[in-house]
Amino acid sequence: MADAFDDAFYARADAHINLSNEQLDGTAPREMVNASMLFASARFCAWLSAGGYTSGEAMGAKKQEIADYFVEGFRQMLEGNLDAYINNFDAYTKPQSGS
Repeated sequence: MADAFDDAFYARADAHINLSNEQLDGTAPREMVNASMLFASARFCAWLSAGGYTSGEAMGAKKQEIADYFVEGFRQMLEGNLDAYINNFDAYTKPQSGS
């Protein structure tokens, strides 16, 4: 994963989150919206990775290394977000009063 995020990092992430939130329109269960987002991310990672190789065989030789890279990046980001929710649970999950 990128070591330093550019200025638009969170805006791009929020755009993806907002799209998923829009898909929570009452017809799609949260778990299915999440599965769609994970699939889209996985497909994008595969596409991104393919751009660094000249053949499927060359890419296949690095498949485990590629997967490890993305899985570790996801794990770090997931753990960071879990910690944020654990430490700010009420503020993140409870409706705020109108005061």
